[in-house]
Amino acid sequence: MLKSILTPIFSTFPAKPRYRKLLCRAISGNFNPIQTIRQNAAPNIFTTPQLPPTSVYIHLPFCRKRCHYCDFPVVALGSNSPTQTNDNEDDPRISNYIQLLCREINASRVSFESHSPLETVFFGGGTPSLVPPRLVSSILDLLKGKFGVTSDAEISMEMDPGTFDFKKMEEFMELGVNRVSLGVQAFQEQLLKACGRAHGIDEVNEAIEIMKSCGVENWSLDLISSLPNQTPQMWEESLKLTIEAQPNHVSVYDLQVEQGTKFGTLYTPGEFPLPTDVQSADFYRTASRMLSGAEYNHYEISSYCQDGFECKHNFTYWKNKPFYGFGLGSASYVRGMRFSRPKKMGGYINFVRSLENGMVDYTGNTNINVGDLASDIVMLSLRTAAGLNLKSFRCAFGYSVVASLCEAYKPFIESGHVLCLNEQRRVVTADEFNASLNGDGIGGGLAYIRLSDPDGFLLSNELISIAFGVIAP
Repeated sequence: MLKSILTPIFSTFPAKPRYRKLLCRAISGNFNPIQTIRQNAAPNIFTTPQLPPTSVYIHLPFCRKRCHYCDFPVVALGSNSPTQTNDNEDDPRISNYIQLLCREINASRVSFESHSPLETVFFGGGTPSLVPPRLVSSILDLLKGKFGVTSDAEISMEMDPGTFDFKKMEEFMELGVNRVSLGVQAFQEQLLKACGRAHGIDEVNEAIEIMKSCGVENWSLDLISSLPNQTPQMWEESLKLTIEAQPNHVSVYDLQVEQGTKFGTLYTPGEFPLPTDVQSADFYRTASRMLSGAEYNHYEISSYCQDGFECKHNFTYWKNKPFYGFGLGSASYVRGMRFSRPKKMGGYINFVRSLENGMVDYTGNTNINVGDLASDIVMLSLRTAAGLNLKSFRCAFGYSVVASLCEAYKPFIESGHVLCLNEQRRVVTADEFNASLNGDGIGGGLAYIRLSDPDGFLLSNELISIAFGVIAP
């Protein structure tokens, strides 16, 4: 797990950024968007949150050591943790946690009359590849028994270089793992050491070779930009070597300095040796240019892929579909309610006990806040290249809120940070946009809005804040 320009939805659901009151003055008159949303919301907007989840996130928190930027719930095992499958004895910290995790899954109530089998399973962490395959198998067997898993399910696992060998990779594949997210982060030894990563360049090259020799058909390579003392030349080198490795997918994350981490103690964002905001933006533009030039589709704010290799699991989040989460600190979205587990092991142990004793009920929420739902849809849609479907949004929440959103974005349409597209996904000019807005072109001539690549994505927090101001002033 890493932090991207917007806090990743698969860790904890992001808090909505504060918006500036000035930006909301684009709404004219006494229009009350939230009241209009409640009056005009179509009944079927509640259908998707109430559907049974078909995706599950499993948190396996073990790492060899905590990286200097990491504020996720992890358990550091030590740098000498075994990477092979022939270790004679499982680490009790791992095996005990897996037992606890399975207890949570067993105790979780499935309050649906019918349940579609899981279509995606994502093992995140931490470093899930530190867990012995036989223990991962026990989790998958439990999921299959409780929920069912489709025969073509995407089963992803985050892996770090140096935590698996050829045999271990083969065993994971035999279990059904068919997508790997490889946490390389940088191709420079000094940057890896500066970040506190447990692996070096030799292990990076070995891991890439294992991906190829084992015939992993769907794998992603993760990079971090804006690291301390990272130069533009280093960043271009990392992107060049990534492209040469030919992963099917690339995730590019901008470093977020979090309080409570070693980096949070050592550094101040925007101050040397960290890059300035302008330099960080240049890193982002460089990634967009180089990866797009290598025929990777920039399909989400921090994600690039070859044709057909989008991460299906992450689309669960971007489309605001329900999902299960199990394990330390993980989040669920079930029946319209978002729920996170404790991030400390002691709290998680108590949570599982309470769940088994019937003292925890997070089976759903029949009183869904329509404004929050609309805000979530806008925020998640604008993370993607597909953008926000204005016709669907209008049908769900009413014409007035869509018109006000388009009105608020007029200056950014003119500046090129926001793009409006027609039904054929042709970019509508500013003049065409204004003409359609004065008529009733929303849902017809104006079919989608999305953020431009890269400059609109770079302004995403502010642009999404404007949308929140329109929806819930």
